[in-house]
Amino acid sequence: MSTIELRRNVFGPATLADAVAEAAEAFVSRNPMSRERFAAAAAVLPGGNTRTSLFHEPFPLCMVGGTGCRLTDADGHEYLDFLGEFTAGILGHSPEPVKAAIRRALDAGMNLSSHTGLEAELAALLCARFPSFELVRFTNSGTEANLMALAAALRFTGRQKILVFENGYHGGVLTFAPGTSPVNVPHQFVLAPYNDLAGTRARIGADAAELGAILVEPMQGAAGCVPGTPEFLGGLRDLARETGAVLIFDEIQTSRLSIGGRQKLLGITPDMTTIGKFFGGGLAFGCFGGRRDIMALYDPRRPGALMHAGTFNNNTLAMAAGVAAVTELLSAEALAAVNARGENFRERMNALFAAHAAPFRATGLGSLMNIHPRGRPEDVALLRKLLHFDLGRAGIHLAARGLIALSFPVTDDDIATFLRALEAFLAERAPVFPERDADVAW
Repeated sequence: MSTIELRRNVFGPATLADAVAEAAEAFVSRNPMSRERFAAAAAVLPGGNTRTSLFHEPFPLCMVGGTGCRLTDADGHEYLDFLGEFTAGILGHSPEPVKAAIRRALDAGMNLSSHTGLEAELAALLCARFPSFELVRFTNSGTEANLMALAAALRFTGRQKILVFENGYHGGVLTFAPGTSPVNVPHQFVLAPYNDLAGTRARIGADAAELGAILVEPMQGAAGCVPGTPEFLGGLRDLARETGAVLIFDEIQTSRLSIGGRQKLLGITPDMTTIGKFFGGGLAFGCFGGRRDIMALYDPRRPGALMHAGTFNNNTLAMAAGVAAVTELLSAEALAAVNARGENFRERMNALFAAHAAPFRATGLGSLMNIHPRGRPEDVALLRKLLHFDLGRAGIHLAARGLIALSFPVTDDDIATFLRALEAFLAERAPVFPERDADVAW
């Protein structure tokens, strides 16, 4: 037996890479049914996948049920759900008011081939919540909402260039991580640094007079829950006024931070806003809206109106679920409570990381947060995998990239369970954590 093998057997894995390899083997051994279902899916779906964000090596779990904030996978393991459907699941799994509304809609007729009263009811509720909403239209996803908002902004201004930000994400065809995405829509984008107003102004340069839209997340979600500073977001409001561009806040995630989204918290009113996810009660849903003069471009009573079709834009199930969610669940008090719980949770996580001198930190706002490994890129990737495997083994479900989104059913006891699992991970895995390198920022 080699020295490395002896150390592994007696003292645990010798290196961070060894620890990840062993955790991956244990994951495979523990989840045979998820593996079998993934193999079956791979026969008919590319990579067994139809939603890229869910995939991770060696294969993703197959979930078969959920109640409140608890999940059950195909192998019968139960998890506390700290992912909350990538922020869409703030209501928890199948809350009763939403289920009851969907049942009523089913009984009344699932697709009615016309207008219904539900769409106007939901629109009025949303216009009352968000400072920027004078008129709204519905879509089937946040991606669609952003695409249609951009179409309106460019037609309204008669310009073609769109200011976006490094690491921004506005849907699968509007993503601005490092490198060019081959599936992005072919708009003329000006890419600027996030949270850097001076750098943004410099990057615009001669394009200022050609900007039709500024599209920004008040907190970058897919980039790891990076909040925009009030100064930066307020500066973009000023920049839009100076240039005549339409300022669009993508609040598809941050709309949960208060009853009127982050725009209401900051007192910054954009020209347009996009929302989605939980405002459809957990069904496929998106919404874009804003100033009356911009949204009037979609008024079919007007000559030359912009076309916006979509068989399921006003589908009765999502409309009914949305009305129930907004009127019965998404109250100011409920949102304040879940966001306060999230702030406390993130502070306690960071206190644990500091107490263990561990190479991690948590960023975010309110009920949205992301755990980030720190160090060299090769170590960061391994640390992220090890955290995901170990917390999963402890019955904690979060995104492989470290995203956490609290839902209403998550209790203080559930958070305490998470923190105990995290502390056990930090203590057990400390021997394989890389030493801090003075040349790498922590």
